[in-house]
Parts: sequence; structure tokens; C-alpha cells
Amino acid sequence: MSGLLTAKVALITGAGRGIGRACALALAAEGAAVAVNYSRSAEAAQQVVEAIKSTGGEAVALQADVGKAAEVDGLFAALAARYGRLDVLVNNAGITRDGLMLRMSLDDWQQVVDLNLTGVFLCIKAASKVMLKQRSGRVINISSTSGVAGNAGQANYSAAKAGVLGLTRAAARELGSRGITVNAVAPGFIATDMTSALDLEPVIAQVPLRRVGQAEEVAGLVRFLAADPAAAYITGQVIQIDGGLVIA
Repeated sequence: MSGLLTAKVALITGAGRGIGRACALALAAEGAAVAVNYSRSAEAAQQVVEAIKSTGGEAVALQADVGKAAEVDGLFAALAARYGRLDVLVNNAGITRDGLMLRMSLDDWQQVVDLNLTGVFLCIKAASKVMLKQRSGRVINISSTSGVAGNAGQANYSAAKAGVLGLTRAAARELGSRGITVNAVAPGFIATDMTSALDLEPVIAQVPLRRVGQAEEVAGLVRFLAADPAAAYITGQVIQIDGGLVIA
């Protein structure tokens, strides 16, 4: 790698596995010190930290449920105490509680919205306080093609991920004058723990590239938005990485 993030600090939420893990490894490979956030999977997060350290990188695991304001405050306090700055925020933490709307409980709706949307808001709000003082920073929000096109059985998830797109654009407008970019990445079906229980064959038949994506492919796009000088003039955008599943 090119070391574009040497001396920079990155925070990835929900980084213990899947897309978050791949993003943590990709940014560390560019030289970033990486804060690996997790909510419950301490062992998985520590494995990511050890993988980064084994290649000479710097990383730390930080626990917080980013859907809760008090825990986000604690997360950013711990980050500030250790590193004193923040250059890249990747809002990746998310859950699903799928079901048809007629059968969806209010609790299943609220849990998904609290983490997948409110959590992104809370982290951007906390990160912006640091980045505004630095007059620089890059924020990448992980949305979904479900937020772009909707998905039956995922009213809560689709609504939250669509909300992330609006939040991305609003934050880009508010923070751009201080050199902070805010973009969203909208993956389609990616091979992760979240999709491992699904029958993906019918989906693959609808994907022009005829396969599911890999977490490392999403991480490559995140790395570009986070580190590459060519991404410095990109903000407020939603970039789909879905093999052509949703072509507007």
C-alpha cells in the first residue's frame, strides 16, 4: 500500500467482522491507527486488533453501543485520550430485524432505527466536533441498496438506510466549508455473517455480474474515499457497490 493514512487516526464502528473488519484492515494497511469499535463481540474485535498489530500497525478495540448517546460520548472520550485526533470515521455498525410490516413489532422497528440511523447521527455529531477543529476529515457512512430501492421484509432496515443517505447529504453541506467530506457507500449483497443464512441464488440471478460481493471490495471503495487524494473533491455522494443489482 501507499501509506496515505500514515499518522492519521480512523474509527470504524462495528468493526469486529464482515465489512467493518475488512475496512479496519484496509485502512490500517494505509498506515492509519485504527480504533476497532464493537458492541458485544469483544473477542472478534481483539482478533482484528491483533491482525493489524501483527503487520506492524497500531490499533485498539473500543466498546460502545453507538445507538446510545452516553456510550458514544464514552467512545469518543476514550478515542481522544488515546490518540487526540480523528481523521476518518466509518459508520458501519448495523443490525437487521427482518419481517413483514404487518407483523413487525415496534421494538424491532426501533432497535434497527436506533442503531442503523441514530447511531450514525450520534457518531457524526461527535466526530464533527473534532474534525471541525482540525479543519479536515473524511466520513464514510455504510448504507445499503435496501436504502436506495427498498426491500420487502425490511421496512425498518430500508427506512434507516435511506435515512443515512439523507443524513449524508445534509452533513456534507454543513461540514464541507471546513474541509470535511461526507459520503455514503451502498453495498448490495455481500458475503458476510449477515447474509450467510440467506438463499442468495435467486438474488445472484438478478445481479448482472452474477455473484455476491466480497467485504474486501467494499473496503477498497471505503479506502479510496478515506485516503486517496483523488477523493478530496467528492462529498455528499452515494456510491453503490452491488454488481449492478440496482441500476437507476
